[in-house]
Amino acid sequence: MPDASRKRLSRTTFIYWMLLLYIMAALVWWFISLLHQNTTMMKFEVSSLQAKVDSISSPLLYKQELEKITREHKQNRSKYIGEGGIFLLLILVGAAFVYRSVRRQFRMQQQQQNFMMAVTHELKTPISVTRLNLETLQKYSLDPEKQKKLIRTTLDETSRLNFLTNNILISSQLDGGGYQTSKEDLDLSGLLTDCLNDFKNRFPDRIFKEQIEQDADVKGDSLLLQMMINNLLENAMKYSPKEGPVSALLKRYRSGIELQISDEGPGIPEEEKKKIFSKFYRIGNEATRKTQGTGLGLYLCQKIARDHNADISVTDNVPHGSIFTVIFKV
Repeated sequence: MPDASRKRLSRTTFIYWMLLLYIMAALVWWFISLLHQNTTMMKFEVSSLQAKVDSISSPLLYKQELEKITREHKQNRSKYIGEGGIFLLLILVGAAFVYRSVRRQFRMQQQQQNFMMAVTHELKTPISVTRLNLETLQKYSLDPEKQKKLIRTTLDETSRLNFLTNNILISSQLDGGGYQTSKEDLDLSGLLTDCLNDFKNRFPDRIFKEQIEQDADVKGDSLLLQMMINNLLENAMKYSPKEGPVSALLKRYRSGIELQISDEGPGIPEEEKKKIFSKFYRIGNEATRKTQGTGLGLYLCQKIARDHNADISVTDNVPHGSIFTVIFKV
């Protein structure tokens, strides 16, 4: 978190605790004052009753009046304790709710700022590389082999740009309810194979392993499922060493279909595994993080999986790495 945001959060937290302490002190002062007033009133009434003792002919009547004063004193004290306890409970519940909401708002604001910085960088890089390659092709007469290499690099960068913009647009549409999901019978085996072939063509120096059972049919949206698979493959490549393989597995069961994408990267800490599917969330410190990304990929994967009656989870890949598993229920 930047210093400015940290200072703003610290200042807000300090003001919050000062206001809460003031409210609590006011409540305690109100409670003590009412108890003192109640005791003073009881003493005054007892004194008045004793002043009238000569006019009260019956000791029984005096006793009844004294018991009435004592009973009213106890009732008032119980009422003040009950009201004070309810007010205290409401203050504590409200304070906890406000505190969590403010902290959550600050975290979301910081994540959105990180997202905007990441998106700006992610958009500028492919645009700059594409422009540079095209200018090189325009200015110089290169041999066919170098031309092919520049064209392939340019196509890779445009594919990366298209992948990023699709993530942003689809995420916005899914959150806003603007995307109309079309459910149709799909061959998930063929869809996974096509995605893997595309990655093999784009990254010929990377190692891809596959174990795909045929005729794994699901009912869903082909664009969303393709996006989910691409995000999982992209994530596996991003956090894997270049010499480490990315593996894809697809199995059919009686109860459903299982899709696995695994890598041999550094893995994910246990405390981070539930957080990585949150919108804009990325592992590590923003200032020291080296991997590219926007924090939308895994969030989209979870959202798409839920829309297709599927569960997504992450486990450790022994001896190192991560395994993302999507189970489609049929």
